[in-house]
Amino acid sequence: MATAKVGRIKLGSQGLEVSAQGLGCMGMSAFYGPPKPEADMIALIHHAISTGVTLLDTSDVYGPHTNEILIGKALKAGFRDKVELATKFGVDFTEGKREIRGDPAYVRAACEGSLKRLGVDCIDLYYQHRIDTRVPIEVTMGELKKLVEEGKIKYIGLSEASASTIRRAHAVHPITAVQLEWSLWSRDVEADIIPTCRELGIGVVAYSPLGRGFFSSGPKIVETLSNDDLRKSQPRFQPENLEHNKRLYEQVNEIAAKKGCTPSQLALAWVHHQGNDVCPIPGTTKIENFNQNIGALSVKLTAEEMAELESIASADAVKGDRYGEGQSIGRLQPSNRSELITIATAGSVIRWWLLVSVVTDGLGTIAVQH
Repeated sequence: MATAKVGRIKLGSQGLEVSAQGLGCMGMSAFYGPPKPEADMIALIHHAISTGVTLLDTSDVYGPHTNEILIGKALKAGFRDKVELATKFGVDFTEGKREIRGDPAYVRAACEGSLKRLGVDCIDLYYQHRIDTRVPIEVTMGELKKLVEEGKIKYIGLSEASASTIRRAHAVHPITAVQLEWSLWSRDVEADIIPTCRELGIGVVAYSPLGRGFFSSGPKIVETLSNDDLRKSQPRFQPENLEHNKRLYEQVNEIAAKKGCTPSQLALAWVHHQGNDVCPIPGTTKIENFNQNIGALSVKLTAEEMAELESIASADAVKGDRYGEGQSIGRLQPSNRSELITIATAGSVIRWWLLVSVVTDGLGTIAVQH
């Protein structure tokens, strides 16, 4: 299949324009095995930019910190102005312990740290990576709004946020994009989060659009994972679930063969066909895999083919949670209605959400927001 032309889309309604497909950079430095050779990864990033893939996605937690440093090195020598740079904050690894934080002091310190590691004066898209349930989202957004006003960040995003949190955050300052897992084997976001984003004019950035590599290699992927690969402990890759999940891969592979593309290109094309407000960010560490990913832009699906794919990728097509115990806090949802208290002071209005109920993330984690 010939190399596709990577077009441009408007992400959200606040003015950000990005490549139709982005590049997830996490696996270059963390979580999916040992860090890859720096020179090779910089060459891959430069190759991506040359093909028109300009949305680069990283986070301060990848490494931690080493992925941002890698991206910073790759952007030297005139590459900064050619990309849309997205990074994230919210997961603090101070003293080796993971803590989800969204307090203003941490938000500012995290932003300053990312700016330094990336070697830039401004971050194009700054996400809250995970939501701190102890801090009202309005408070976190208030600090992010200040960072926009100071020119340290251009646009604000959320990652793995519930629909209600997205609404509350958007009321403080417009959210440009919500990053979430969306693929043929992760479709729960279609119920309320995607409709909420579209109602509010918020763009969608789909991470793991290839099912964490599942649609690239199928069930045999587990044979290639190193011992320190996060996927080795994720429920969907466990033998008892993988035996069930392989049927989805086989069905996708059958349709791909008829289309003259690879199963990974078909799965990625399905995400692209969700709308021009969606930007998938598949990750890779190899140029040949990257080229295959952008080839998905040339795969055209009919309404009948989309319906067929969605039929085989129904809710019961996949067994196992997305994350294992302690790997992610997921999208927190309150079990009872939150109470919004409005206080008028000095001509301004301060809104505090007081959540006295217990909330759960669906993965066994319990938290209380005050």
